[in-house]
Amino acid sequence: MAQLHVIGGEQRAPRSIRDGQQDFHGYSAGLVVGLDTETGAAERLLSYVSPPELTGGPEGAMSFQAAYVEDDRLFLCTETEVLVYRLPEFEPLHHVSNPWFNDVHHVRSTPAGTLLVASAGLELVIEMTLEGEVLRMWNVLGEDPWERFDPSIDYRLVASTKPHRGHPNFIFMIGDDVWATRFHQGDAACLTSPGKRVHISDKRIHDGVLHDGRLHFTTVDGTIVVIDAESLERLEVIDLNTFHGGRTDLLGWCRGVLVDGERLWIGFSRIRPTRFRENVAWLTRGLRGGMPTHVGCYNLATRTCEGEFDLEPTGLAAVYSIFPAVANPVVDSLSPRGDRG
Repeated sequence: MAQLHVIGGEQRAPRSIRDGQQDFHGYSAGLVVGLDTETGAAERLLSYVSPPELTGGPEGAMSFQAAYVEDDRLFLCTETEVLVYRLPEFEPLHHVSNPWFNDVHHVRSTPAGTLLVASAGLELVIEMTLEGEVLRMWNVLGEDPWERFDPSIDYRLVASTKPHRGHPNFIFMIGDDVWATRFHQGDAACLTSPGKRVHISDKRIHDGVLHDGRLHFTTVDGTIVVIDAESLERLEVIDLNTFHGGRTDLLGWCRGVLVDGERLWIGFSRIRPTRFRENVAWLTRGLRGGMPTHVGCYNLATRTCEGEFDLEPTGLAAVYSIFPAVANPVVDSLSPRGDRG
C-alpha cells in the first residue's frame, strides 16, 4: 500500500484556559492529508473551514472527525456538518447540517443509502437522508433523546455541552444492526437491539472498524482490541507500546486504524493539555516526551513497528481516520460547495 488518506484537524493558536495553562486542544480547520508510505512525503489534499453561521463562535472547534469511505464516496464530518465528496477528485456532492449536530464525531452511510451521524454533544446517533430529513434517532444511554436537551435549541451554535456522559464517537454496523462506541463506558452498544453491548476496555476507546469479520477498536493508550463480530467474544488485545523494542516515548492519543493484511496503520495525535483532566488520567508520565502527531505501521507477524510518519509539517494536529487512497490533486476549500441539503 503506497498511499493513504489521513483525516483530522489543524491546530489553532493556543489560548489561555482557567488554570493558566494553554489550551492546545482547539482546531481551526478540517484536513485530508495524503501520505506516500514509500517516500514518507505528505501533503495537504483538502482543507475546509465551516461557515461561521454553523459554528459555536470563537470557542467552537473546527476539524474533520472520524470519516467513512464507500466506493468512490468520502463521507466527512465537522463538529456541525456532514460533507460527501467524490474521489479521487474531491468533488463536493452533498452538504448536510442540522440544529442537533453538536460535537459530531463520526458519519457513515448505510446499505439503504442513508446517513448515520454520531452527535456526541447530545449523546445521539441520528439516521437521516442526504437531503437532511431525520428518520430516527437513538440516545446512546437508552434515555429519551430530549430528557436533558431542548429540541428547539440550535446546538450547532453551542460551543460545548461537556462534560458528556456517554460520548458516542464511532458507528459501525453488524448486519442490519447499528452500533456505537461509547467513549466513557469503554464499550459498544447496539442501538437497534437495546441491551446488547460488548465491553471493550477499561480505558477510553474509539473506532470499531470491521474487517473480515473482526472489529478493531483503539484505546487512547495505544492498544488494539479485536472482537469477533459474530460471537462478540474478545479475540486479541494488541499493545502497540510493546512493538517498539523498549522505547519509552509516549506514542500519543491513539485513534484511527486501517487493517492492511498483516499490518495495521494506526493514527496517533500529540497529547496536549486539556481542561478535562479525566480524559488524560491514563497518562502515567505526564505530557513530556510525547511523539508528534503521526501514523505508525505495525507488523502483526513480527510484532514490530515498521515505520512512523510525522504529519505535523502538514499542519495536521489530530488524526481521526485512515484510508487507502490513490494520488489526488491538492484542493483547498474554505466553504461548502455541494448540495445544501
